[in-house]
Amino acid sequence: MNDFSIVLANLFRAKLRTSLMLVAIFFAFLIFGVLAGVQNGWDNIGNSGADNRLVTTNKINFTQPLPISYIDRIRAVEGVEKVTYANWFGGFYQEPRNVLVTFAVEPETYLDIYRSDFALTPAAEAAFLADRTAMVAGATLAEKNGWKVGDKIPLNSNIYTNKATGKRVWDFTLVGLLEPVKEEANPNFVLFHHKYFNESVTFGQNTAGYALLRTVDKSVNAAVAEKIDAMFANSPAETATDTEKAFNKAFASQLGNITLIILLVVGSAFFTILMIVGNTMVMAVRERAREIGVMKTLGFRDARIFRLVLGESLLLALLGGLPALGLAAVMLGMIRQLVALPGLELSPPYLALGLLFMLALGLITGLIPAWKALRLNIVTALGRQ
Repeated sequence: MNDFSIVLANLFRAKLRTSLMLVAIFFAFLIFGVLAGVQNGWDNIGNSGADNRLVTTNKINFTQPLPISYIDRIRAVEGVEKVTYANWFGGFYQEPRNVLVTFAVEPETYLDIYRSDFALTPAAEAAFLADRTAMVAGATLAEKNGWKVGDKIPLNSNIYTNKATGKRVWDFTLVGLLEPVKEEANPNFVLFHHKYFNESVTFGQNTAGYALLRTVDKSVNAAVAEKIDAMFANSPAETATDTEKAFNKAFASQLGNITLIILLVVGSAFFTILMIVGNTMVMAVRERAREIGVMKTLGFRDARIFRLVLGESLLLALLGGLPALGLAAVMLGMIRQLVALPGLELSPPYLALGLLFMLALGLITGLIPAWKALRLNIVTALGRQ
């Protein structure tokens, strides 16, 4: 019999108690794994975007519009290669909970600026440009909703009313599917013509939610941003221009402080598990006091007793945590297929952090009972009932 078999036998002596502790640890690390994957996805959103793309929004907040007349003035700024614009539509399909990322865009310039990220077939692009009631959607999004090219798709808005019908619904024809050109691209959205949007809404005509521009080189980004914001300083709609990466991070942050949520949820779960497992381990060692005394009488050194008890708590943490991280990785993969978010995964840094937490959990919960076992006097141990 080696030390590992002793640790294993002691750990599963009280099978029900051990099983309950394993379940508690399992769910704690499952929560950690899923939330860490979500955090990684959010980090990916913030880090996406080309180095030479800038976004100009209203200085007050990106929910406030810009006059459409700003677009031509931005195009004239030295260092700007291409400019497009878009409006957030607030779209959903059939039910409000089925929210769609939907933008009204200037199709020619928008597709040109994002050609390195996603693309349409030439026939689909020609059909999109030719029909102002046409829309294009990410291939994954279309598959999720059961859409096929040529379908008539009614999209609702939770912001705008269609003045032609008096309802918040617009009818579109799906003419093409957006496919990613590079792995990190995520065309999980719907695009339609800004001209159709502009002539149909009951308010907000001749405005743009934001302007997106491509510079001749990333080295001129700061100078271009400064010129644009200076040009509209002291106007009724002052601007704030920043990189696309910074804009994406700010947009994602509107959904909440994901990092804080993870810290609070995981921290609460770990503190609870720490108390439960630590208390249980202390009780388990106390119950085995006479056996520890016998082991010391038979020649087991104090250091070996210490390692056996500490190994028991470490093994418990690993047996509960490793399967949880494995299941979290599988769950994140399934979620990633539904929402098409490339970064939604348990990345190596978070996996390493999870392993570190397991070791920390095992050490913290095992140190006190292991120390007590180390210090236990043989006479005292054998005298316990």
